[in-house]
Amino acid sequence: MNKVVLMGRLTKDPDIRYAAGDTSLAIARYTLAVDRRTSRKEGEPTADFISIVAFGKSAEFAEKYLHKGIKIAVSGRIQTGSYTNREGVKVYTTEVVVDDQEFAESKDANDGYRAGRSEAPRTPAPAEAPASTSADGFMNIPDGIDEELPFN
Repeated sequence: MNKVVLMGRLTKDPDIRYAAGDTSLAIARYTLAVDRRTSRKEGEPTADFISIVAFGKSAEFAEKYLHKGIKIAVSGRIQTGSYTNREGVKVYTTEVVVDDQEFAESKDANDGYRAGRSEAPRTPAPAEAPASTSADGFMNIPDGIDEELPFN
């Protein structure tokens, strides 16, 4: 089985190209920075930079919605290959071919990250409990409204 699931941030905007032919096929390439669970030094995070390629509708999605810094989740498969460069040196490649990609945080959290704030998005302060709650934290239901409840 060849299945990969990654979550990380784009290191730059996707590179979009269209293959020539009878039907033009969109091809998107981008690099995903994926944090490691361990770090080299205490408190210093490390990341792997994974090459991603998307074709067709997935590439068009990347072109329209993905940009540098956005956090996404990608699932796909690993693909390896090789080619000989202009100097005659054989170069080996490894990339993830996208099956599915989706946003991994809210638009507000992403906008905050893009604005230079790297801290986690702030959560709103919990609302105070309504005055009609009992000591156990449950809301008191007035007598006589049994028929209005959607359950028994």
